[in-house]
Amino acid sequence: MTDYDFRQIIIKPDNVPIVGMVYLVAFFSWFALRRAVINDQRTAQGLPTLEKLEEEKVLVWPDLVYTELICMVIVTVVLIIWSVGLPAPLEQPAASAKTPNPSKAPWYFLGLQEMLVYYDPWLAGVVFPSLIIFGLMAIPYIDFNQKGNGYFTFAERPFAIVTFGFGFIVLWVTLIFLGTFLRGPNWNFFGPFETWTKSKLVPLNNVDLSEYFWVRMLNIVWPSPASGGVILMRELPGIVLVLLYFLVLPPLLAKTIFRQFFIRMGFARYFVMVNLLLVMAALPIKMILRWAFNLKYIIGIPEYFFNI
Repeated sequence: MTDYDFRQIIIKPDNVPIVGMVYLVAFFSWFALRRAVINDQRTAQGLPTLEKLEEEKVLVWPDLVYTELICMVIVTVVLIIWSVGLPAPLEQPAASAKTPNPSKAPWYFLGLQEMLVYYDPWLAGVVFPSLIIFGLMAIPYIDFNQKGNGYFTFAERPFAIVTFGFGFIVLWVTLIFLGTFLRGPNWNFFGPFETWTKSKLVPLNNVDLSEYFWVRMLNIVWPSPASGGVILMRELPGIVLVLLYFLVLPPLLAKTIFRQFFIRMGFARYFVMVNLLLVMAALPIKMILRWAFNLKYIIGIPEYFFNI
């Protein structure tokens, strides 16, 4: 907090809730995992879980109502102090002649806005959010593990916990943090202690996979596409790679590290699960490829607005 630029970003009224979210996510993740480890140790010793020891029933009136009343009063006081201490982040009325730079979405959409750096809007704004909703709806039908209901545990549900932690913390929370604190004017990337300046210029030298393959590796330059056949041949490496990723990798995983999942879940549930996992993994893979190799599109067909 001794750095002026860093402090101005952290204490900005818009960003204060995000700072709180980071600490709360870290605390409750630690708390849940700590309880899970303790429960696993108690189960190994033949002792009941902590939740079993706390199965004490309380009356709605007066116990629960009094507790809720006290919580309501405390939250109200905190919100009043917050509203007095931090000015509301209201700006001038919107005007097309003067737009904010950077123009950021609300914090809960910053993850989607960050994904727009790596994917086209039809993917980052439509397909991926739809798959997130579908995946959350599909969890009760995919999950075959009946253990871990009503108590914290890691040993009985390691795959579910790791998958959720990766999707929620590593992807969603990290993207929100990245879009809030590390994206500045012109949506450029700024380090934690770097001054946000509009004059920062970042050369955009991203290239498609087809250019890597045909031009840089084979020294073949494709002519301007006059037909769909030329486009398909040009993007053939990316098409093959995507088909291998979604069609060959699932059965390969079913025969190796996910063999037990395939046996217990069956064909339909397994392939729904593994394809959702592959879509989830596609985002960090694309981010790493962009950062490391300046890769823009694996399949780039701007003629038909189809880019992956």
